[in-house]
Formats: sequence, structure tokens, C-alpha cells
Amino acid sequence: MRPTQIVQSGMPTGDKYMGWWGSMGGPKQKGVYQYSISPFQQNAMAGALRNYVFYGYKRILQQAPYFAIPFALGYGIYSWGRSRNEFLNSKEGHRLHGGEEE
Repeated sequence: MRPTQIVQSGMPTGDKYMGWWGSMGGPKQKGVYQYSISPFQQNAMAGALRNYVFYGYKRILQQAPYFAIPFALGYGIYSWGRSRNEFLNSKEGHRLHGGEEE
């Protein structure tokens, strides 16, 4: 029976070593192109705050009917129900309704 091979730590050496990550040490490749992004395209948020100050109010006013009217209606119902509950649980509410709700 043959003993197991010695386990070596680290990168292989000798004929098998081709280089560290990305540096393979072989011949230069042909037909490989590298592209980069312009520094002007990298700053995606350039002018976002300035544009919001000038154009954001217009967008908010266009969307106001879709959130302001339901919010106002819901808040009106909530405040009416809250005041009605406080009245019915007060002494005057118990006296007028005999301790029972309508």
C-alpha cells in the first residue's frame, strides 16, 4: 500500500504555476477590448437636488389628488369617529342615550 501524497499549502510551483489572479504569464491575447465609463456618466445623481427644487413641486402637485383627497377623507372619518366615541363615553353621552349606542 502506498502512503498518501504530501499536501502542500499555497500556490503550486514549478511548471504548473501560471501566475496569480489575472496575471497568467502567457502570451498576450489578441482581440480583447476593454471599455470604461466616462466620468460624466458615473455621477448619476449630479444635479438631482437642484432639479427637484425646480421641478419636484410640479410633480407633487400633479399627484396630489391621488394622495391628498383620500388622506383628508380618511383623517376626517378618523377624527369624527374619535370625537363620537369620546362623546358616547362621557357623562352627557350616557345621559342622552341611556348607556346604549344608537
